[in-house]
Amino acid sequence: MTDALFSSNRTSPAQEVDKSSFMKLVVEASKTVPVLVEFWSPSSATCQQLAPVLDKAVRATEGRVKLTRLDVAANRSLVAQLLQMGLPLQSTPTVVAFWQGQVCDLFQGLQPENKIKSFIEQLLKDSGQAMPVAEQLKSADSALQAGELAEAINLYAGVLENEPENAAGWAGLIRCMIAMNDMDGAEEAASQIPEGITSDPLIISALDSLKLYQEGQEYAGKIDEIRQKLAQSPDNAELKTELAKALNGTGQRADAAELLLTIIAGDKEGATGQAAKTELLKFFEAWGMTDPDTLAARRKLSSLLFS
Repeated sequence: MTDALFSSNRTSPAQEVDKSSFMKLVVEASKTVPVLVEFWSPSSATCQQLAPVLDKAVRATEGRVKLTRLDVAANRSLVAQLLQMGLPLQSTPTVVAFWQGQVCDLFQGLQPENKIKSFIEQLLKDSGQAMPVAEQLKSADSALQAGELAEAINLYAGVLENEPENAAGWAGLIRCMIAMNDMDGAEEAASQIPEGITSDPLIISALDSLKLYQEGQEYAGKIDEIRQKLAQSPDNAELKTELAKALNGTGQRADAAELLLTIIAGDKEGATGQAAKTELLKFFEAWGMTDPDTLAARRKLSSLLFS
């Protein structure tokens, strides 16, 4: 039955358990490493959907969590005993976490991948561990791109707690602070970067973004003054660039990009157009290469340059 659910061409980290091995492979094993037990049924389509998601999440822990599976249909007497102990095993799949020989958490049914990852991260935290740094960074970067800034900050902070000289962690933390419009937080984070990694390209890029943000905030405070000057000299490219910086500083990214694109369109090959292009590329770097505003402005820039 197990072979039907977990085909031979799929490498699963799960270990099959039954009544005879449950105490040793789950309860006793959980005294040294957290153990997940997926109570599954061979007739459940939901179990088949959950299995690869759970496998992936556990594999990402690199051995910090153990995964086991128990066929409820083949182990009815054990399931009955566990039901009497209060485990809600009336439906499958049910995933139960064991730590120190005790049940510490559970979930039922098919859950989104991010929920399962959070479940495992909490299990690791409860057992005094953390996700591998590479996986934490991947999750942090995803959270930052999705605008889930509080979650991203927590993940980057977790990376730095384990690896204080992780350049990607510091760079991500600074970008989070910028995205939150927290200049003080970004500057404080920048001041704490270990000296040994200040020349890392990720750090240099993040500090460039911070400098651009600081500059934008400075120009934002003078936006009315800049507009008045530009009204008197509407063709002044320098003033247009200052206004673009001010607009960026107030979060008006699309308008800032459009202003620089206008300068480029008027002087594609000249020094003025090249300076505006350089400034626009700085915006892209600060916003993030997959940011919607970056993608939209980059398309316009490409069209402009190759038309």
